[in-house]
Amino acid sequence: MTTLSSITPPKRTVRRFSAIHLALALGVIALLLGLGGLAAGSEGWSFALARDWWFISMIRAPRTMGAFLAGGLLGLAGAIAQGVFRNPLADPYLLGSASGATFAIVLTLSAGSAFGLPIGILGTDWFLRLGLVGVAFLGALGGIALTLALARGAKQPSVLLLGGVVVGVLLGAVSNLLMLVSPEALRGAQIFLLGTTGFLGWNSVFPLLASLALCLPTAVRFARVLDALVLGEDTATTLGIRIPAARLLLVLLLALATGTAVAETGLVAFVGLVAPHLVRRTVIVTHGALLALSALAGGVLLLAADVVARSVLAPQELPVGVLTAVFGGLYLLILLHRRSAREAT
Repeated sequence: MTTLSSITPPKRTVRRFSAIHLALALGVIALLLGLGGLAAGSEGWSFALARDWWFISMIRAPRTMGAFLAGGLLGLAGAIAQGVFRNPLADPYLLGSASGATFAIVLTLSAGSAFGLPIGILGTDWFLRLGLVGVAFLGALGGIALTLALARGAKQPSVLLLGGVVVGVLLGAVSNLLMLVSPEALRGAQIFLLGTTGFLGWNSVFPLLASLALCLPTAVRFARVLDALVLGEDTATTLGIRIPAARLLLVLLLALATGTAVAETGLVAFVGLVAPHLVRRTVIVTHGALLALSALAGGVLLLAADVVARSVLAPQELPVGVLTAVFGGLYLLILLHRRSAREAT
């Protein structure tokens, strides 16, 4: 009779080398996309360093690095969300971070318009830009904090998820009302709602890097909690894991990763949802490797979207959030079609 112990060692060997191969492949793709990001400019692709060195070092390089880091945060947050809720369709925005950031941005722009202050996302004043980034970050964290307050912590995932839906609908409705009475807020917030990497600079790279450096190792350290949750909460409890406290910590990491990415790039759709899916379809790994690979895959996805966004219609740029939404939606549509075809046969 075949036992679990007899089949475990071969699986471990295959998984380890498959994960390494995937990591190497994603690393090579990221490197190539990074070179493309350094070359892609408003006048086409160019590596004429004597002429474009300032643009490469001060504009293209931080934008390329920032896009990769923001995508990594979204991919990591998506993997955490899917593990916490035990739902492959969970995404980083479920707990109200997106609606909270949007509400904060719209409220700030509406207030500035009401008092005659020249506040705008397209403004050239970097002090105001940094202020809007901080407002979006606080709004994202505030939305998740409100969700946690409604759900009375993270003890019950279903209640937490329902709280996120309620917060998202409520803050979304208030934001729409503010944009209705303040057209200036609507014009200013539209770029944030569509998602953009156009404002990423060195002042954006450092908070993104710091957030990823904090969230990724911590999440990997607590990956065994997500592995145990796959077996059910009762089983995880018998393994000595304090589920409510561990889940709350993971939700806080989710909030920090999502809030930082949203504050810098706006609402970039589908990266956090698709990145863990791509990893799972390629390799079979535990959550420790899944979290790291999802972060790497998310960085590759957003970096690819950024390079395409500034190359297709140069010198004009496409909103990167629109590209990720289109390609992410098509990917999930293909998966749905294949699954329906398999079930039909």
